[in-house]
Amino acid sequence: MFTIEHDFDATVITLIDEADAGTRPLNEDVVILGFDDRVVVEQMNPEGTEVVRITFTIEQLEELRVALDLPEGNYRLSR
Repeated sequence: MFTIEHDFDATVITLIDEADAGTRPLNEDVVILGFDDRVVVEQMNPEGTEVVRITFTIEQLEELRVALDLPEGNYRLSR
């Protein structure tokens, strides 16, 4: 399940972990904040004591998108 909200300066997508009762432990929600110049991914750490945050530039996000469909190796996107 996921939600999408449009705030003043960002689009916020929240990915909610779901599973049948008793099949596996649930993970904390993943929150993705999309800004004009970056994308931030947040999730509470397993101990529930702090939020872990990763910030991608738009260029890094494009490289990640491309990398998901490529085999092992070193690559550089031409811009």
